[in-house]
Amino acid sequence: MLQPLRQSMALVYSTAPKRIVVFFPTRIIHFSSAASPPSSAASPPSSADEPTVTDAVSILKHHRSKSRWTHLRTLFPSGFTPSQFSQITLQLRNKPHLALRFFLFTVQHSLCHHSLSSYASIIHTLARSRQKSQTLTLIRTAIRKFNDPNNNSPPNTPSLIFETLIKTYRTFDSAPFVFDLLIEACLQSKRIEQAIEIARMLRSKGINPMISTCNSLIMSVCKQHGSIAGYDTCTELFESSGKIVSGVKIVVPNVHTYNIIMHAFYKDGLIESLEQVWSDMIVNNCIPSEYSYSVLMAAYCDNGRMEDAVRVWEELGNNGLEYDILAYNTMIGGFCEAGNICKAEEFFKEMGLSDKKSSCVTYEHLIKGYCKNGDVDSAMLLYKDMCRKGFTPVGFTVDLLVKELCANNKVSEALTVSRFAMENNVVINGGSYEFLIKGLCNEGRMEESIKLQAEMVGNGYEPNSEIYSAFISGYEKEGNVELAGKLKTELLGMQ
Repeated sequence: MLQPLRQSMALVYSTAPKRIVVFFPTRIIHFSSAASPPSSAASPPSSADEPTVTDAVSILKHHRSKSRWTHLRTLFPSGFTPSQFSQITLQLRNKPHLALRFFLFTVQHSLCHHSLSSYASIIHTLARSRQKSQTLTLIRTAIRKFNDPNNNSPPNTPSLIFETLIKTYRTFDSAPFVFDLLIEACLQSKRIEQAIEIARMLRSKGINPMISTCNSLIMSVCKQHGSIAGYDTCTELFESSGKIVSGVKIVVPNVHTYNIIMHAFYKDGLIESLEQVWSDMIVNNCIPSEYSYSVLMAAYCDNGRMEDAVRVWEELGNNGLEYDILAYNTMIGGFCEAGNICKAEEFFKEMGLSDKKSSCVTYEHLIKGYCKNGDVDSAMLLYKDMCRKGFTPVGFTVDLLVKELCANNKVSEALTVSRFAMENNVVINGGSYEFLIKGLCNEGRMEESIKLQAEMVGNGYEPNSEIYSAFISGYEKEGNVELAGKLKTELLGMQ
């Protein structure tokens, strides 16, 4: 039986080092879409509303598109009540595009002071015909509109929308898809807690969100609150209620679900938990994807466990999956970080033979590896090849190259690398300026040093004692004792 994460959270915050164990159930209940939520019966239009509803529907259905809107404004100058709008929309539910145009028409010309119920009518109408983007837009609008403090509305608008959708569900012959869209709209509106609350209320009524909605919800929680909270949400969404009702659909988390949780644990550095989720995925007969393998390999590479990473790599190939660029980059980066540049080169060559095109990340890993091994010449060959292919290195790679080139008295090459980076809007750090200025001063190129130091200050980096010392040494070498003395005085004043 799945152990609630709230009980295991003590393991994370305990002072004693303990192993976090996470697992998924092998069987999970997902109530079928046939289990419609309860609602009240449709309310017939009042005697006062009936002529308005009948006439409006007749105009909308039978008049030409250009004339129907003029007729409506002429015949109903005072517009429609929310109840009338809902009744009209109900009769247009099989014409969702016409219903939406009617809604937008009433909004544009202020012909209806819309309520949650009238919004629910058009939301149901669009959702039942799978008009996803328009429905999402309307739900987000409703969340904003009815959460306006000027309307004296309670703060938890998504719950009110949910309750209204439940009450009007059967009337509009809607589909559970509408509640998935409500959850998605909450996530897009950064209302994660309300999205979770709606998912709970759905479960209490015998309905589970679609697997894609569950995955979006889990991912949002992981990003906002971390892997433990994301796993807690995952457990709650997929845990069986303890009853198996005839006709229900049995589902389990899919590979994307596992990937989300694995990646979250990877980011949080909980490698044992990641490994346990991997084991649960296998136990539950969920086939890992290339991405699943890459996350596990990345976890091992980051922890220097290259033998385990190679084992996973081989398992990936043995299971008939394709080595993608992410997998290659993961292994190349891992071996470069471990100082095994020869092994990294083997994967790089294999990558080329398999017709996988190298990315900017591939080159950056290798450049870092060669610089780490002190082979700046090989690093520069890769850098030039990288630039020929149209890639621009990130600031960290440029800073590393500049440092190693200057350390090897290749100041002109370092200057060329830094210039190319700045021309491509890559920001170099203060350390790179320091290495370049010290190198130029050491070679007696004082004018270039001064220009570079001015550029450095312009980019927000103040000269430190190392830069002062470099200029002092440079001026002394060329015999400019006076200027060197002034800089020494200035340096003493700073200390």
